[in-house]
Amino acid sequence: MSTPLIQNENFVKVAAPLGVGILFLLFWEIAVQALEMPKYILPGPIEIFKALIDGWQPLLGALYITLKVTFLAFVIAVVLGVAASLLFVQSKWIEMSLFPYAVLMQVTPVVAIAPLIIIWVDDTTWALTVCAVIIAIFPIISNTTLGLRSVDPNLLSMFRMYRTSRWQELVRLRIPGALPYFFGGLRISSGLALIGAVVAEFVAGTGGAKAGLAYMILQSGYNLQIPRMFAALLLITLTGIALFALMVWLSNRALQNWHESALEVEH
Repeated sequence: MSTPLIQNENFVKVAAPLGVGILFLLFWEIAVQALEMPKYILPGPIEIFKALIDGWQPLLGALYITLKVTFLAFVIAVVLGVAASLLFVQSKWIEMSLFPYAVLMQVTPVVAIAPLIIIWVDDTTWALTVCAVIIAIFPIISNTTLGLRSVDPNLLSMFRMYRTSRWQELVRLRIPGALPYFFGGLRISSGLALIGAVVAEFVAGTGGAKAGLAYMILQSGYNLQIPRMFAALLLITLTGIALFALMVWLSNRALQNWHESALEVEH
């Protein structure tokens, strides 16, 4: 006997938020039509969709530029963040000496230092990437370090009882135990890399062939092309959702069949 769709957890996970989104868009469109709202103040979803279709070429070109900076920043943040975490776990003194500087990078407003980075780094793409890395790296460092430190004391005692080397302890105990924390950091960092890329583009205000979605938003706002501005904003939002979904998929693939966070609970 087949399970009704309403009782299918996978179906509900998709249908519930999708239904809420559709209802919101319907209410938005009805409200805009009823109030006769000018599209240069608040366009309806239909106008935004038309702007997305009409201007798909420049919008997709801008999306490519933003995605390039986002992925560059994300990869660099992951590599540097994991390297820093592996260094921290080697000695408590190293962690206490260097971790405050990781916190310092996190709490420093990137808007304040982005103009300096853009002046110091000649290439615009790399300047934007550096800004995005500064925003995206902290969750990787924080989560991975916590995971490497959060080992089962009994397992750690057993490893040391058998006189395993520090390398064996790291590879066979600490790194596998830190994977759930690491993937949790990836989910946060992927979105922050996108935010960092967009914020850096806003500050840089780069145009021409290297114009990202943030510049498209600024340009559309100056020209009162508000539907196009919303279309660019929609692409940023959908990109963020796609990145988060990709990180969730990677986490489930890596942790399935052995960690409780990725196991499906049967009711």
